[in-house]
Amino acid sequence: MHLSPFAPIDRWLAPAPQAGRIDWLRGVSFAHRGLWGEGAPENSLSAFAEAAARGLGIECDVQLTADGEAVVFHDFDLARLTGADGAVIERTAAQLSEIPFTGRNETIPSLRAMLDTIQGRVPLLIELKSRAAWPIDRLCAAVQRDLAGYRGAHAVMSFDPRAPAWFAQAAPATARGLIVSEENGRGARHAVQRHLALWRARPDFLAYDVRDLPSRFAAMQRQRGLAVATWTVRSPELLARAHAHADAQIAEGEGVPEVVTGP
Repeated sequence: MHLSPFAPIDRWLAPAPQAGRIDWLRGVSFAHRGLWGEGAPENSLSAFAEAAARGLGIECDVQLTADGEAVVFHDFDLARLTGADGAVIERTAAQLSEIPFTGRNETIPSLRAMLDTIQGRVPLLIELKSRAAWPIDRLCAAVQRDLAGYRGAHAVMSFDPRAPAWFAQAAPATARGLIVSEENGRGARHAVQRHLALWRARPDFLAYDVRDLPSRFAAMQRQRGLAVATWTVRSPELLARAHAHADAQIAEGEGVPEVVTGP
């Protein structure tokens, strides 16, 4: 591979993790927002329980509530997945725990409830959802409070490099990842922006858009020791691409491999 002029700076500002730190991530298939479908809503406790029963790792999304807690929900607005309107961040954790998913008896879970459901049975990838204009510290602190004492393999990750940077500084024992997509950003300026985000985030791994693989940037980081997970794998063809160019896949639908658990 042609040596990038960024390579020495990458090694200096975003060093690869120590050997063995993220070995648990390699080779894992993560269920995107749990194993959801007709039987369970996305990011619900039933979807997480089903994924764990199948031996799949779990990817989930967390957001901050009005009272500073972490809840598991993807959209910033409640409308698509519930009968309620408004922003997640405008409700307290207690209020959100009473909002059911559309057509279901299940309600929006807290991160703590999700961790209590899984209890370390399978690896977890926890995506922190935020906006550039929002402070990141309260969400990171809420997530770290819930993770304190959790024994299972887990990592946090975000598109926002401030989140892994926070964990690098305040909770370095927690594995951290930077989520990357090259969609509409393949020129030289965008390449520089990816390196800037990498240097700020100081991640242990990348979570890369499968549509961008193979990627020179992802391959460079993987070669020097960062693991690469890839999302969202939705077909056997994309699963083959993930196996060829990444260490783990975050999958849903037809992209979820058949997993055989113990006897």
